[in-house]
Amino acid sequence: MGALVESVSSSAGHTFGKPVREAIRLLEGLGVEGDAHMGVTVKHRSRVAVDPTQPNLRQVHLIHAELLEELAADGFAVGAGELGENVTTRGVDLLGLGRGAVLCLGPEARVEVTGLRNPCVQIDAFSPGLLKKVVGRGPGSGVVRRAGVMGVVLRGGRVEPGMAVEVLPPDGPHVPLERV
Repeated sequence: MGALVESVSSSAGHTFGKPVREAIRLLEGLGVEGDAHMGVTVKHRSRVAVDPTQPNLRQVHLIHAELLEELAADGFAVGAGELGENVTTRGVDLLGLGRGAVLCLGPEARVEVTGLRNPCVQIDAFSPGLLKKVVGRGPGSGVVRRAGVMGVVLRGGRVEPGMAVEVLPPDGPHVPLERV
């Protein structure tokens, strides 16, 4: 089985989770049509408070379904969209991608990976103890973020479950993802 889109979600409001949809439409340079985080400039409320003019590097949030399964094995019931992601993938090592990798979602849509999601304490309000499962310490006391990746839409298009996902590595050397 190749890499694929397992689920898609969006929400017009600034809600923690996003309802699962039959399909979403990505809009070039903007994000997910009708989603609260759509736009050229940042829409995340804490980032807007700091500087509302900064570019929106978080237009699309992607999480790998394998993380949700791992969390379930640890006793956390987390479904697609419930951590605020727009696209749930299967068979893609999202966290291992380099900055600038491009995800081809189906025949049309293209998303450039900008960095790692930086999960916040709202995750523990959703399910106590969950934050420690998606953020921790790695070798050398570095922070390890596991709550998915963020990206910007290079080319728009319809995205729905079952579509193939192809990864195009960036030109040049691999640059590990950092939080955005």
